[in-house]
Amino acid sequence: MGPLGVGCWRLLARPDDELRAVLETGLDLGMNLVDTADIYGLGWGGKAFGEAEENLGRILSGAPHLRDRMVLATKGGIVPGVPYDSGRDAITAACEASLRRLQTDVIDLYQIHRPDMLTHPAELAEALSALRTAGKIRAVGVSNFTPSQHEALAAHLPFPLATTQPEYSAAHLAPLRDGTFDLCMRDGVLPLAWSPLGRGRLADGSGIRPELIAVLDRLAERESTDRATVAIAFVLAHPSSPVALLGTQQPARLAQLAAATGVQLDRNDVYDVIEAAEGVRLP
Repeated sequence: MGPLGVGCWRLLARPDDELRAVLETGLDLGMNLVDTADIYGLGWGGKAFGEAEENLGRILSGAPHLRDRMVLATKGGIVPGVPYDSGRDAITAACEASLRRLQTDVIDLYQIHRPDMLTHPAELAEALSALRTAGKIRAVGVSNFTPSQHEALAAHLPFPLATTQPEYSAAHLAPLRDGTFDLCMRDGVLPLAWSPLGRGRLADGSGIRPELIAVLDRLAERESTDRATVAIAFVLAHPSSPVALLGTQQPARLAQLAAATGVQLDRNDVYDVIEAAEGVRLP
């Protein structure tokens, strides 16, 4: 799996040829992980639950050769108004609905979008194991789980969790501090970083500590690139080897951000970003 992935939370409200251009550009740039979720479609110009999956499924139906080039990932477990249900019947139904919308026989990576605190992890593990045995999913991951929630589910699964998907960026360093990355390195779990540009704020500078912007701009000038590309390079620099999920729906912007894989940040650079982000000198 490449170090960058295509995030599909805004694969919405545009003609299919434009949406397909985003997908093809990402794949051509080596972004073979394509990450979506059943909830994508509520917000960001979408009209309904499942819309992003439907759009992606329609694109893949019209260009089936693209399916073979990607690791297709989706997420389930958020139920609007509930808000979470990872019970056996709910997750089974959610996964099967995603398969229909995506117009595929198998999901390469199925992730639990947010932890359901009212489902015992043994029940969830049973449902995921059954889906995997049935050939409907190939691998399982979690999203927005604490390390202890992750471990509780892993303890009941007969196979290892493949991924965990935390929010991580120069503006949101929690996985560095809460044990998420430590767990990944201990168990060989791949972290997928969502919102690696801090919900776009690292690109436009809004609501970000001026000290952090100054460090990113200094590094961008040195590397002859822009601040956003350096921010992506920061995410990639962690030794747990995170995959940065890029949510832009502009092919040219995907190409620009792909340059992050060629930005070399050394130990001093990364610690400069951390200190500027937290506003405290490390002891």
